[in-house]
Amino acid sequence: MIGAVRYCLSVFYYTIYHALRVIVAGYRGLPNEPGGIYDRIPREWAEDLVRVNRISLETTGLEHLQPGQSYVFAANHLSWVDIWVLLVAIPGRVRFVAKRGLSFVPFLGPALRTAHHIFIDRKRLVRAMAAYDEAAAIMATGISAIVFVEGTRSRDGRMLPFKKGPFVLAIAAGAPVVPIRISGTFEILPRSSIALKPGTAHIAFGAPIPVAGLDYEDRAALMLKCRQAIEMLGEGGKGRIAIYAHDPPFPPSSFPPSS
Repeated sequence: MIGAVRYCLSVFYYTIYHALRVIVAGYRGLPNEPGGIYDRIPREWAEDLVRVNRISLETTGLEHLQPGQSYVFAANHLSWVDIWVLLVAIPGRVRFVAKRGLSFVPFLGPALRTAHHIFIDRKRLVRAMAAYDEAAAIMATGISAIVFVEGTRSRDGRMLPFKKGPFVLAIAAGAPVVPIRISGTFEILPRSSIALKPGTAHIAFGAPIPVAGLDYEDRAALMLKCRQAIEMLGEGGKGRIAIYAHDPPFPPSSFPPSS
């Protein structure tokens, strides 16, 4: 009961508080620049939720990432908590590729739009492809994309079939795909539950999969290669990062826009 109350109150309070900060920044016309407010606030939102809900993080594989390189971070999806832990763990400038329905959520939707996160309407192919083109243009400025490759959260902790869209994005953007295996978050907060249990989330980063020379017809093969990589990534990890982390292995300033 205590975990459920803490979870609901913290999500309500911190989401409204940080979303309003982003919306006001957009209203004031503050620029979307490296290390700026649209980069910092989502990470601060996630750090607050991770800290208050007593979640610790352990990571492996961050040594695979290169400063100055844009990536498509392709992760499995077990829980709402995945969003928080990825924002805390992934260094540099990142934006989510999210379901279009989130754009209509009060406070959250306008904040996501203001910070230039990408909404995908999977039911309409033309709109989806246009959104991937938009995402590729955003990534050309040095921003990486985070995508949940199953498209939704697992109901039982097992991986679902992957969607091909994220790999279309990677090919269009010319950005390597970084496979990520998340574990531990299903036990912290499974789907259809609000009874959050404090625990440890493990995030394993695989070696980036290059996309140079690939085209649209290669999306299925790239998807298969990514799934195999995620399945091979082990649970658990080394290199604990701070629960309230302002100093990830690469500070945001070390990830400038690619030239």
